[in-house]
Amino acid sequence: MYQLRARDYDIAVGELPTGQRNKITDVPGLTVGHCTVDTEEHKTGVTVVLPCPENPFTHKLPAAAFVLNGFGKSLGLVQVEELGTLETPIALTNTLNVGLVHDAMVEYMIRRCQAEGVELRSVNPVVCECNDGGLNHIQKRAVGAEQVFSALAAADLDFQEGDVGAGKGMVCHGLKGGIGSASRLLDLDGKTYTLGALVLANHGRMADLTIGGEHIGPRLDAAKAAKESDVGSCIVLLATDLPLDARQLGRVARRASVGLARLGSFIGHGSGEVFLAFSTANSFDPREKAATRQVTAFHEEKMDLPFRAAAECVEEAILNCLFTARTCTGWDGKTVYSLPSLWRP
Repeated sequence: MYQLRARDYDIAVGELPTGQRNKITDVPGLTVGHCTVDTEEHKTGVTVVLPCPENPFTHKLPAAAFVLNGFGKSLGLVQVEELGTLETPIALTNTLNVGLVHDAMVEYMIRRCQAEGVELRSVNPVVCECNDGGLNHIQKRAVGAEQVFSALAAADLDFQEGDVGAGKGMVCHGLKGGIGSASRLLDLDGKTYTLGALVLANHGRMADLTIGGEHIGPRLDAAKAAKESDVGSCIVLLATDLPLDARQLGRVARRASVGLARLGSFIGHGSGEVFLAFSTANSFDPREKAATRQVTAFHEEKMDLPFRAAAECVEEAILNCLFTARTCTGWDGKTVYSLPSLWRP
């Protein structure tokens, strides 16, 4: 099903060119899968990002996390920050399902490693969350192993955005939120690299919403806003095939905050902003016995380009989320309206 995104409304963010799909999966090797739980009681789900076609446990990738506001319950970020590596797919879900999703990701990695004859005694799944309790009967915890394995099996180059997967019950700037994505192409030394973003957007106030520099929030029907305070959280995943090391990836991850700010979020007390960046370049197999390994390093003085790409991608990914999400009525009868139902450029 084709979805109308920001550029279909003649809203183009920034100056860098997009990838073929304008999604995080423009980074070679990445796939994304959803499982959506959409019933009378539940508006929730899980979204997974597979960072490479190989087993990430034996092809560890440089990675870094940055927590702008720590009102969140993510798992796995401590080891990512300490070791600077990613070794599993990344899962996104709702707040009270983090433990069940983490358990399912452990089981997935055990099965995958067993099938490949790889010994696994410890593993660090990354699971991030936002709270969808306004639309979803969150206490009943509808996301478990079945849904996680379904999302993993569905992972593909193209994927839906908006109120799908982990985004089904999310609210962004008082409007229906969820999953959004975007990408940018970077030309360096005659070679084209890609940087992409995927967001789980559940943050912001309607009154603050700004699109393309136009402060549209006050013109929307405030009576239909889902909330008045900047609460709920935003998870940002950034991926690239640029050969950035973990420290540089941390610097790139911080620039996700620019994309949020340009849309009007001031990162409220109750909103957990958690950003994770990884590179598919310079993967390594921990089973190798050599004490050193060769890597390709990225010139520090060229970092402005990935910084700009990250900021542009995050801003457009959130816009794509807002334009693709549909009006949704939750388990207790509350309705959250989509952006296109209240405003058209």
